[in-house]
Amino acid sequence: MKVLVPVKRVIDYNVKVRVKADQSGVELANVKMAMNPFDEIAVEQAIRLKEAGQAEEIVVVSIGPQQAQETIRTGLAMGADRGILVQTDELVEPLAVAKMLKALVEKEGPGLVLCGKQAIDDDANQTGQMLAALLGWAQGTFASKLEIGGDAAKVTREVDGGLETLEVKLPAVISVDLRLNEPRYASLPNIMKAKKKPIDSTTPADLGVDPAPRLKTLKVTEPPKRAGGVKVGSVAELVDKLKNEAKVI
Repeated sequence: MKVLVPVKRVIDYNVKVRVKADQSGVELANVKMAMNPFDEIAVEQAIRLKEAGQAEEIVVVSIGPQQAQETIRTGLAMGADRGILVQTDELVEPLAVAKMLKALVEKEGPGLVLCGKQAIDDDANQTGQMLAALLGWAQGTFASKLEIGGDAAKVTREVDGGLETLEVKLPAVISVDLRLNEPRYASLPNIMKAKKKPIDSTTPADLGVDPAPRLKTLKVTEPPKRAGGVKVGSVAELVDKLKNEAKVI
């Protein structure tokens, strides 16, 4: 079985995000970028499936600028076999991403698509679901445990009331959650090997997709600074402040 893993280049989660002076977006110049943490978990799970003999090839895909090759190399250093870069300098929305991935799935013919449940930059949590709908495949979201057996996958997912276990027929799209695994660190020998692994390059136009955004960002602002706390002298004063100042009761 071939496993396809989409990976996104995002601002490193350790970096404090700064809003641009013109409020058109967040500052990306001279900022450390990395693979989306949820996508790292998806790559790790794909590698574990291969180590268990349940997958034969792992293909990592990234959609973005030329620098997104670095993100693909990270996946290759972890243990993926090859990469595909869909090169575009435009900001690509989830629906366009899903359409591009659909074209690549039809070309590559994987039996499973593993993706992070969401990206930490836009927190959209849409691409996996949209891809499954476009393909007409079964889907499992927020997977905290995954078992492959025959032509089906058993997905344990976290819901408000506890855990829910689903069985989906392959091929399927599965989005992964934090507790599924802990991604490995790439060793130096594997980092060197990754430099020789192939990365194919294509464009949205080659895939027949128009990446033009359908939404327009009007303004991006930082959240208001949190006000300092105060001490109250009595329960009555606390209730008064909650009612008249905070207006939460």
